[in-house]
Amino acid sequence: MLRLVLDKPQARAAPLSLFAVSAVFHYLGPSLAVLLFARLDVPGVAWLRIASAAVLLALWQRPWRLLRPGPARGPRTSWGTVVVLGVVLALMNSAFYLAVARLPLATVGAIEFGGTVLLAALGARTVRNAVALALTTGGVAAVTAIRITGQPAGFAFAFANCALFVTYVVLGHRIASTGGPGGLDRLAAAMVVAAAAVTPWGLRGALPAFAHPLLLAEGAGVGVCSSVIPYVTDQLAMARLPRATFSLLLALLPVCATLTGAVILRQVPTAGDVAGITLVVLGVALHQETRK
Repeated sequence: MLRLVLDKPQARAAPLSLFAVSAVFHYLGPSLAVLLFARLDVPGVAWLRIASAAVLLALWQRPWRLLRPGPARGPRTSWGTVVVLGVVLALMNSAFYLAVARLPLATVGAIEFGGTVLLAALGARTVRNAVALALTTGGVAAVTAIRITGQPAGFAFAFANCALFVTYVVLGHRIASTGGPGGLDRLAAAMVVAAAAVTPWGLRGALPAFAHPLLLAEGAGVGVCSSVIPYVTDQLAMARLPRATFSLLLALLPVCATLTGAVILRQVPTAGDVAGITLVVLGVALHQETRK
């Protein structure tokens, strides 16, 4: 009966809708964070993002329940995955902010997608999916021309974020695939680990915000938009999509970066941007899910 329900078009559309929400907030959050860079240093903003998300997810999911005996604990190896994922989240978010503080958001987004191309390619086992991958990759290349000039530190952080983002996708999918209600609990636990991991280099830069409630509120808003909503919807989508399909859908992230720039920053897309977005949409539409 469950299989029949999941085979319905509405059920197949659900994870795509979840991913669309994640994609929108993936770059809406950084747009808000950039506004805080004028008041706080970059590691401090990263700390506020991670710490606020950890508090909210912990209050919501109560990850300490995983310590209790019973089915909710999941596989014994899951705790190792949770800890590693937490450290990856701390490093990834910090590297991402250090990159967007130096480079255009769309450029960082294109580099971020580069690693997921490999994950999608590993799962492209049919000619149709290989063509879909080629279309999306070409579309991203058209949307964002990457030129490694002028900001070597920014590109170093961007490529570090790319590697960490791939690791996040692999570990996040591993947690989501365990099934049951424990997936979000483990995500919340990973965010608590991330908050502890980012504290040595981030807390000092965030201290000025504690004297300004508005800054704290803005930091919490960044946490909700950048971590709570995207990571929760990622988990729900990962539990329903093969890793290769999820990786291909990540092609929408640079597209969202371009559209966010057009709406919020009033950066009008060029003809190449429009052509690239069209290729990405065609590639995602052409891709056919394979069984896990």
